[in-house]
Amino acid sequence: MSDITSRPAGAGEGSADGAHGGKGLSTKSVGLVAAVFIGVSCIAPAYTLSGALGPTASAVGEHMPAILLVGFIPMLLVAVGYRELNKAMPDSGTTFTWGTRAFGPWIGWMGGWGLLAATILVLSNLAGIAVDFFYLFLSQALGRPELADLSTNVFVNVATCLVFMVVACAISYRGVEATKMVQYVLVTFQVLVLVWFAVAAYTHLANGSAFDPTPPSLEWFNPFGIGSFSAFAAGVSLSVFIYWGWDVVLTMNEESTDAATTPGKAATATIFVIVTLYLLVATATLSFAGVGDGEYGLGNTEIQENIFAALAGPVMGPFAILVSIAVMASSMASLQSTFVSPARTLLAMGHFGALPPRFASITPRFQSPGYATIFAAVVSFGFYAIMRVISESVLWDTITALGMMVCFYYGITALACVWYFRRTSRATPRTMLTQFLAPLLGGLLLIAFFIQTSIDSIDPEYGSGSQLFGIGLVFLLGSTVLLLGVVVMFTQYRRNPEFFRRGISAGEVGLVD
Repeated sequence: MSDITSRPAGAGEGSADGAHGGKGLSTKSVGLVAAVFIGVSCIAPAYTLSGALGPTASAVGEHMPAILLVGFIPMLLVAVGYRELNKAMPDSGTTFTWGTRAFGPWIGWMGGWGLLAATILVLSNLAGIAVDFFYLFLSQALGRPELADLSTNVFVNVATCLVFMVVACAISYRGVEATKMVQYVLVTFQVLVLVWFAVAAYTHLANGSAFDPTPPSLEWFNPFGIGSFSAFAAGVSLSVFIYWGWDVVLTMNEESTDAATTPGKAATATIFVIVTLYLLVATATLSFAGVGDGEYGLGNTEIQENIFAALAGPVMGPFAILVSIAVMASSMASLQSTFVSPARTLLAMGHFGALPPRFASITPRFQSPGYATIFAAVVSFGFYAIMRVISESVLWDTITALGMMVCFYYGITALACVWYFRRTSRATPRTMLTQFLAPLLGGLLLIAFFIQTSIDSIDPEYGSGSQLFGIGLVFLLGSTVLLLGVVVMFTQYRRNPEFFRRGISAGEVGLVD
């Protein structure tokens, strides 16, 4: 496009306020409230809860609230490490930049690849979910059930996905100002509907009209009451991934009102908002439906893929259509806000010479990473279209594999905090906690989850049950994505070895070691 210009790697080095603004992004555009809205949007609570409540309840029964709290802990620990790293070097490259500064360019590059792989994979998933709920909404609004089946038509599905992807990309291309306006509306709507759903469910419990009345109990919040360790592990694996996405607020640090502090506060606030919302809806759903395998029970495998589609009518009556709209709005909002993270990571990698300089291009009009945004959209849509045509089960197995990517790059980032501050973290009790203990524990937990998930996914029964040569497809897809990152990294090394020789200096992120 004609309004894209490039900046050379290292532009803005040693600026007074660090990397803030050094890449040409719009400075002081995102405040705390806007960042929290975008963070909540990226997590997509309505969509996530609809798909996660059933499987989580089937794994741990009435202890679902306890598992949600357990999954929240490593996210909070990692967020503390992110906040400390952001204070020291606010840079839109986040995992890539911080991993490079702590461990060197090779590990930093692979950490950035893990983030890119996870976000681009989930972009395709979100687009597909938006398509499904769009046609479901049309069928409900027009009273024509056959319209819902249009999403199963491959050509219609892929074409509609392309439209959604183009719209989301166009909004992201226009920068964070456009993103903020969209997210204020979509996030507010989905949160209000979720609260309405929870209140309605509790009302049914109070007046005796719930499907399987189950009064809340403190035992629901006791993780030690779960019957077996395998059930506990399965529940934790599910709950960890439903919090993913909060780190998008850190990738906007150069565009924040205070680059060093606002993103860290926003990340912590986002996680607390999400865990509160999750616990509210989860306990309300348990109270209304119970965990049995009856028509609306959370143990009913027929409704677990989309709990809200099954419970919206019994819980909200004539307003049930609002739940479908909320889930659709949630996936659309997340589709748009998720573009923020890979675009700014690609921008940073281009800026520092880890990718071709074209990725460092900025749109002068909107002060956004235009080329990187379009690139992320093209790759995501191309991946979705190919996988959707090949097999829907292969597509969902690929999405399942993104969990490995999430644990991989979150773990690297948390451990980068520990290593980067190794000489200063023991200065005070506070720094000992925030720069060493919290990120160390969070990082080790997530690396452990990464290893365990990798081992479990070797089983052909993992995920959709697809396999190749007796090895689970989820493992093959996840390992292939990582190996592809290694291939791309070495290709880039051969083309431009300078970054891999020098890494990122303190001056390039406005620091003095």
